[in-house]
Amino acid sequence: MNEFSQPASEVGPTVPWPAGSRPVLIVLIDAEEEFDWSKEFDRRATATTAIHQLVEAQALFDSLGVHATYVVTHPVACNKGSAAVMRDLASARGVTIGAHLHPWVTPPFEEQVSVSNSYPGNLSGALEREKLRCVALALRENVGVMPRVYQAGRYGFGPRTATTLEELGFEVDFSPAPPFDFRAEGGPDYSVFGPEPRWIGGRREVLSIPVTGAYVGFVNQHAHALYRMATHKHLSWARLPAIFSRVGAIDRLRLSPEGFALGDMQRLTRALLSRGVGIFTLSFHAPSLSPGCTPYVRDGAERRQFLDRLRAYLEYFLGELGGESLSPLELRRRLRDGNFEAQPKPAQVKRSAAL
Repeated sequence: MNEFSQPASEVGPTVPWPAGSRPVLIVLIDAEEEFDWSKEFDRRATATTAIHQLVEAQALFDSLGVHATYVVTHPVACNKGSAAVMRDLASARGVTIGAHLHPWVTPPFEEQVSVSNSYPGNLSGALEREKLRCVALALRENVGVMPRVYQAGRYGFGPRTATTLEELGFEVDFSPAPPFDFRAEGGPDYSVFGPEPRWIGGRREVLSIPVTGAYVGFVNQHAHALYRMATHKHLSWARLPAIFSRVGAIDRLRLSPEGFALGDMQRLTRALLSRGVGIFTLSFHAPSLSPGCTPYVRDGAERRQFLDRLRAYLEYFLGELGGESLSPLELRRRLRDGNFEAQPKPAQVKRSAAL
């Protein structure tokens, strides 16, 4: 078994990025229901009012020519109002609609609601498959799209997930979340999983693209072990992560406006570019666009800062870095065909008007 509990026979080598090619950005939004992240999982927590805030985010993406990918949960696909929003978004240029599986709010409801079972890959293969099939059917019936892109809820990829994706016709997966380790709650371990994509499944038909994250700093070896030590509850008084960050030793960063400053995202990007990484996935949760729904956006001022951070990073990637925005399926096609665009001289991206 490999580092995220997938049979080694179903994991291909990482896909190298050709030197001199333009860096590619995937923008991935978890279009999910609202629930209190600090409380126990609840099958009744299925409100979807925050989905309406995606209209403003999509206007930002349109202004910059960004291809957005929305992975949608079962409650969002089944609620009349949120499904209508997703139908409208699906018709926008460059938008991809995928599936996102939160087991506790997705039928059939056969498993016990628990932290461990919140990771879809911990379910039996048959139950994981049937729940994902239910999400896909709800998207087809209510949004008008049969999804080909997937992300496991809570990044819970399991030993049978790749086979299930192949059987159901999925082509791209965004479940890996390096360098995070969820074993303490019964989830997968991505601590030594790199940011590069790879082909997975018995037929190597599914392109697995991690959401972008990495350890950044001058500590190159044993970074995860050092970070685990620094974040141990018995050492919380020492505030070691802040000290390590301040001296440039180690930071655990994710390419997301949720909890990460613009400078963090740019530093992560530059570090990975220097390592030869060319594919980046910027991700966030749709409820973060509605104040009070996630810890990252608590009021209107923080929402404005969130959108400003998002816009500034997109302009940085497309402008200063000369990168391009692609849909996951287009990226998969290019990787299959070996068709890449050469790195141009950095161009200035037209700045969007403040939203």
